Amino acid sequence: MTPPQRRRRHPKTEPPPKQGGKEPQRLYVLTGAGDEGQRAELDLVTLIVARADPPPSAQPEQAALLRMCTTPLSVAELSAYLNLPYSVVTVLLTELLTAELVQARNPIVRQALPDRSLLEAVMHGLQKL
Repeated sequence: MTPPQRRRRHPKTEPPPKQGGKEPQRLYVLTGAGDEGQRAELDLVTLIVARADPPPSAQPEQAALLRMCTTPLSVAELSAYLNLPYSVVTVLLTELLTAELVQARNPIVRQALPDRSLLEAVMHGLQKL
């Protein structure tokens, strides 16, 4: 018995259909293509919160960032939601930070070792079971 053959959705001779009828933009177009300023020091876990609504002059990607950041989101989450590389998102966020439209918050760092009293309470709770 032979396994069934899979059909291709798009034949090799035809290119796949374009999304929304638009050509995909190059990433340097989204980021302004220049290195005028320094990039902000943003980790993947840095939380971003919008401080204002998107201005009418904002790029579509920046407006999307501002709309998404009404609640704190990490840079990694923003990169995944927008389907853009981390480096592009950091450039866009640097522009928004410079314009004071967003605020960057460092994540809360937990202690290296857990609290001894907490461990003892968990141990006593498990012993009572």
